[in-house]
Amino acid sequence: MRKGILSLATLSAVAALVLTACGDGSGDSQAASDPAKGKVGVILPDTTSSTRYESFDRPYLAQAFKAAGVRYDIQNAEGSAQRFQTIADQMITSGATVLVLDGLDSDSAAAVQRKARAQGVKTIDYDRLALGGVSDYYVSFDNVKVGEELGNGLRRCLGDKAANIAYLNGAPTDNNATLFARGAHAVLDKVPSYRKAAEQAVPDWKPEKAATIFEQMWTEQKGRIDGVVAANDNLANAVVSIVNKNGEAGKVAVTGQDATPQGLQNILDGKQCMTVYKPVKQEADAAARLAVALLSGGKAETNGTTNDPEGKRDVPSVLLTPIGVFEDGVKRVVTDGFVKASELCKGGYAAKCEDAGIR
Repeated sequence: MRKGILSLATLSAVAALVLTACGDGSGDSQAASDPAKGKVGVILPDTTSSTRYESFDRPYLAQAFKAAGVRYDIQNAEGSAQRFQTIADQMITSGATVLVLDGLDSDSAAAVQRKARAQGVKTIDYDRLALGGVSDYYVSFDNVKVGEELGNGLRRCLGDKAANIAYLNGAPTDNNATLFARGAHAVLDKVPSYRKAAEQAVPDWKPEKAATIFEQMWTEQKGRIDGVVAANDNLANAVVSIVNKNGEAGKVAVTGQDATPQGLQNILDGKQCMTVYKPVKQEADAAARLAVALLSGGKAETNGTTNDPEGKRDVPSVLLTPIGVFEDGVKRVVTDGFVKASELCKGGYAAKCEDAGIR
C-alpha cells in the first residue's frame, strides 16, 4: 500500500465543479444544473460501530456533492447486510449510476458491487475495502498507518519499560481492523520489553462485547495489563469502564481512534492516552471527486493503489494520512471544527478544556 497526502489543489478539485444545488442533503437532492449525468448513491454501514458516520461522514458528503452540483442520496444500512443490499437496489432503480459503499463486511459489499456492475453502475469503496470486490476506486485513510499511529501512541505513553499489552481489535469482518492490527504490531512487536498479554477481535465493533472481552482478559491476567491497543474510541471507552470498575482508573495506557467527543474527554481525564484523528472532510471531498469523475466518464486522480489479495488486483486509491492526538493535540480537533467545543467542554469538562486552551 502506498502512502500519500492529497494536496490542497487535489482536494479542491471538486470545488472546480461548483454549481448551486437544491435540497437539504438529508436524502435525495436534485441539482439545479448537473455537471454530469446520473446520480450518486451513498450507503453508510451503521450507527453503532462509530459515531462518525452520521455525525461527520453524512454531512460532509452531502456538502461535497452539493458543491459539485450532483444529485445524491445518502442512506444508512443500520448494521444490516440485507438492508444494505435493498438500499443499493432501490438506489439503482431510482437512477443512481455511481454507488459509494462503506460495507459492513467484504462479502456483502462485494456482492452489491458485482450486481451493480452487471447493471452498468460504477462503485467506489469508501473507508473500507471490500475484499474480492470489483470497485473502480477506493478512498480511505492509510489504515496500516492508522495502526502504526496506535502503536507509536501507546509506546509514547508507556515508554520502553517492561509492559504487558492487550490488543482489542475491531470486527474480524472489517478489513480495516486487520490493517490497524498489522500496523500496531509492526511497531510494538519490535520493543523487546513489551509482552503481548492477550489479543481478540470484537464482533461488529460492539462496545458491550468489547467490555465483556476485556473483562475476561483482565481476569485471566489478574489485572496485570499495562497498555491496551483499542482499535477505536468506543472500544477504548469499554476498556476504561472495566479499568475504572477494578479501581485502576488512569493506571492503564489505552489508545483509541476517531477523535470522538467521548474519546477526547477520556484523554482530558487522563483515562485514555491518545486517539487517532482522521479529518473526515478530506475523505468525503475525495469520494465526491472520484464520483464526479465516474459520472462524467473521466478518469480521476489517485495517489496510490491498494492490494486486494482475494480479488488479486490493485485498486486505484486515494489514501489520506491519519494524525495521532494526545492531550496537547485535542485543541486542534476542535479548531478544525471536527468536534464542537460546546459538546466537548460541557459540564465538568469546562475547566479541563480551559486548561487545554480550548474555548
